[in-house]
Amino acid sequence: MQEFLNWTIDTIREDRLLGSWLEEKKFEWTSIVSKFTGNLIDGNCSVIIITDSEREWFLEYILSNINSPKEGRPFFPFYDFRSIYKKFGKMSSEMEIDLLKDMLSISFPNGYCFWYIGKSNHPRANIAKVTNNSFMWIMDENIQNAFNLQSTDEAVDFKLLQMFRLLNRTLSSVLFAEISTDC
Repeated sequence: MQEFLNWTIDTIREDRLLGSWLEEKKFEWTSIVSKFTGNLIDGNCSVIIITDSEREWFLEYILSNINSPKEGRPFFPFYDFRSIYKKFGKMSSEMEIDLLKDMLSISFPNGYCFWYIGKSNHPRANIAKVTNNSFMWIMDENIQNAFNLQSTDEAVDFKLLQMFRLLNRTLSSVLFAEISTDC
């Protein structure tokens, strides 16, 4: 079983579709991804994906590709938050978020985590920010325990696709015990 950081570096270097910029952020990446994959695979968590309005295309991309039969692995429990709770764009108080979290605890008794992709100041980000085990790809703010990007980067969409590619490969490697979730 290969060590997580070394596997990540090797994969970034060997996969011609992954940008070298990911290697520069390898410590930030491995820190949050190892925790996320551990929650998903070892903790049996379901993943509820939330994006800001500009990244809804990426949510569709994730859901269309994460459980593709060509991956040759069991399906992972990834869900579109919009299909769970239609009014989430109108949530305005902590009490509403607490009620939502109560509902999700009942719906997902083995646990769940949020995966948020988007701008930090978007109202939907608050749902993920108030939950301890959220997996966040945040734009335009440096937040600890999140992967930070800039929405003004003209390559941000390509970077998201590269990040998904690396994450998807990571999930397979962790699932098939090629690497450990320990950093």
